[in-house]
Amino acid sequence: MIDELDLAFDEQVDKTKPRHRRGSRGSKGKGGRSTVAFLMVFMLLGVLGVGGYLGYEKVKGFFTAADYDGPGTDPVQVTIAKNATLTDIGNTLVDADVVKSTAAFTEAADQNPKGKNIQSGTYNLRKQMAAEQAVTLLLDPKSRVVAGVVIPEGKTARQTYELLAKGTGLPLKDFQEAAKDPAALGVPDFWYKRRDGKKAATTSVEGFLFPDTYEFPPKSTATEILSIMVQRFMTVTGDLKFVDKVQNNLSVSPYEALIVASLSQAEAGIAADYPKVSRVAYNRAYKEKMPLQFDVTTNYWLDLQDKSGKHSGQMTQAELEDPKNPYTTELRVGLPLGPINSPGEAALKGAEAPAAGPWLFFVAVDKTGRSAFATTNAEHEANIQKACKNGIPLC
Repeated sequence: MIDELDLAFDEQVDKTKPRHRRGSRGSKGKGGRSTVAFLMVFMLLGVLGVGGYLGYEKVKGFFTAADYDGPGTDPVQVTIAKNATLTDIGNTLVDADVVKSTAAFTEAADQNPKGKNIQSGTYNLRKQMAAEQAVTLLLDPKSRVVAGVVIPEGKTARQTYELLAKGTGLPLKDFQEAAKDPAALGVPDFWYKRRDGKKAATTSVEGFLFPDTYEFPPKSTATEILSIMVQRFMTVTGDLKFVDKVQNNLSVSPYEALIVASLSQAEAGIAADYPKVSRVAYNRAYKEKMPLQFDVTTNYWLDLQDKSGKHSGQMTQAELEDPKNPYTTELRVGLPLGPINSPGEAALKGAEAPAAGPWLFFVAVDKTGRSAFATTNAEHEANIQKACKNGIPLC
């Protein structure tokens, strides 16, 4: 194999002689030429090495993500959107001047074992932070601005406003005022349509404030908070395909099914009974066309009057048959004016897919909340006696 470097520096080679005999005479001349060649090669490699290193450092600068140094400067609050990707988070942080580049942030997050566990929410950070330190703060629970409010299933709108006021520090009247315009909060008009010919409570947001644990953005207004809860309701019912299932399978309106969900939420003691309680409501309201006689609607009327609710066995006949109660189910046939609370997902499922059965009665028969269902009044009376024996105050 020919060595091109040797040829380049062998200026006096006799190319007519065999290659292996080159330099066999005049060893002194060969030594001089070899030394010069060696030195020139060494110098060339040195130049190439220095140039390569400087070139590498310059090129490396192009491929290294721009980043700040240190823990940062001024405090700043940044809100990370729900379901945001690392790139989305990086873009948000760049916009807030927390990190210098999205690439630096995503690289730092990838290098952190918990980097993909960053949650949505609002965080206390600092401007111009090193990306690695920004990731560390986003994973620190103490950096998160928590304004969490728990809204249990079955709470009325009035009770919900009180919980929100206490949890956020906003005035109760702000929520009461904001709730007067359901359309502005995101409730579509079609939700208030009924197929049973009855009037709907079109100015009430009752039933649409979905029960959940919420972390509202700092400085949210009452309108914004209620809108978030309404949107959560729309998301849950959308995922359940509640509207389509109700209209296609039950031939009632979504609003009527929402009313039934709220009734079963209040009446059933355990989630397993929601589908059966819903069936009783549908059977009495639509099949038998008889009053529901659900005591929970009386309790709802008491709540609207800022009065404490009562157990069924403690209600007076006057309270049960109050003619001023637009939600009464003792005197009027069919479903009440509107929902009586905010039903949870399980109750919504029970209303959209009620159990099959001819039941017209039910009663809680033990202290776990389990109900017994009956078709005839005689069966129902027997269940009431069973409940009394189990310590339920009905007798």
